[in-house]
Amino acid sequence: MFEWPEEMQMIRDAVRQFVDNEVRPHREELEHGDLPPYDLLRKLYRTFGMDQMARESFTRRIEAEKNGDTAPRGGPGGGGSMAMLPIIELCKCSPGMVTAMGVSVGLTAASIMGKGTIAQKERWALDLLTLDKIGAWAITEPNSGSDAFGSMQSTARRDGDEYVLKGSKTFITNGPYADTIVFICKLDEGNPPPERKVLQFVLDRGMPGLEQSKPLRKMGLHSSPTGMLFLDDVRAGRDRLLGESEDGYRGSGGRDASKATFTMERTGVAAMALGIIERCLELCVPYAKERVQFGQPIGNYQLIQLKLAKMEVARLNVQNLVFRQLEMSGAGTSMNLSEASAMKLYSAQSATEVALEAVQLFGGNGYMAEYEVEQLARDSKVLQIYAGTDEIQIGQIARSLLA
Repeated sequence: MFEWPEEMQMIRDAVRQFVDNEVRPHREELEHGDLPPYDLLRKLYRTFGMDQMARESFTRRIEAEKNGDTAPRGGPGGGGSMAMLPIIELCKCSPGMVTAMGVSVGLTAASIMGKGTIAQKERWALDLLTLDKIGAWAITEPNSGSDAFGSMQSTARRDGDEYVLKGSKTFITNGPYADTIVFICKLDEGNPPPERKVLQFVLDRGMPGLEQSKPLRKMGLHSSPTGMLFLDDVRAGRDRLLGESEDGYRGSGGRDASKATFTMERTGVAAMALGIIERCLELCVPYAKERVQFGQPIGNYQLIQLKLAKMEVARLNVQNLVFRQLEMSGAGTSMNLSEASAMKLYSAQSATEVALEAVQLFGGNGYMAEYEVEQLARDSKVLQIYAGTDEIQIGQIARSLLA
C-alpha cells in the first residue's frame, strides 16, 4: 500500500470537509478549553456511521466468542483505514480531540474487550465504542510516570467478596468527564509492592469514594480534558475486576495486559503525527510563496527550501509507517511492542521538529496564536511524552535488539 485506495480518498475528503465545517469553526472554544470535545466527536461518529459500524463489529465479535470462534478482522481498505482517517484529519485542526477519542474508544474499550468477560464487554465496552459514554484509562500516578508499574502505589485490598480500592491518578485523559474508568492498581496481600499482582477494575462515574478533578491547565492539547482521580475506599465487586478472576493476572499478566494497550497507543501516535505534519505543509508552502522579504518570496531562499524539503521527507516516512501498520493489520498480524516503539519514536520526533520549523518559517507570525502553527507546535510536543517518553521508547527498542 503506497497510497490511499480511491474509496478511502473519497472518505478522507468527506472527513476533511466535516472537520472544516463542523470542527474548525469551534477551534477557539476548543483551544481555550471552553468546549468539551465529546458532542463534536459523537457528531463525527453519527455522520460517517462509525457508531453503527462499531455496534455491528461488536455484535459479530461477541457472537463469535460465544460460539468459541475467532473474531473477524478488518483489512487495510476497511476498518483499519476508517479508524486512521479521522485521526489524521482531526489532527490538522485539533489534535486534542484525537487524544480524547482514542483514549475512550481505544485504550479504555480495548482493555475491556481484551481482558473482560463477555458480560463485562456487554456491560461497558459497547457504549464506549460508540462514544455513547466516555472512557478513561488510569495508570499514571503523581510519583509513577515512566515507571508506571514499579512506582505504582494505588492498591486493591480484599474485603469479603469485594475489593477496597485506594490511590490517586494524574494526567488522566477524559478524567474530568469520564463515565467509565479502567483503574489499574496492585493487589495488596501484605507482600512487598514489587511482588504484587497488577489488576484492572472497571469503575463508573459517581461511585462512593471516587472523585474526578476539574480539567488541568497544560501546555497544549487544550481540546483534550485532562484531570486527576482520587479513590478513597471505593468498593468494587468481583464483577468489576477485568476477567472476574485474579488468576488471569498471575506473574506478569496484568503488566502484559497493560502493555498491549501501549502497543496500540504508540501506533496511533504515528497517525496523529502524520496529520500534524501534513497540516504544517499545507500552511507553510503557500506562506513561503506569498510572504515577501527583501523583494522576493521567502520560498526562493535555500534555507526556507531546506525546511520545506525536510518536512516533505518526514511526511513521506511517517505516511509509510502508517501504511505499513495498516497492511500488517489487514494481514491479521500486529506490531510487537518494540516495533510500535520505533514507529512512535520516529513519528513523534518528526512531528515536533516539523511543527517547530513551521513556526520558524512563519517568523514572528508563527509565534502568534492567530496562526495555526503556534498551536501545532504546542500540541505536537506531547507526542514525545505520552504513551511513553522518547527515552522509554529508546530503551524498549535497544532491549529488544540486545535480547
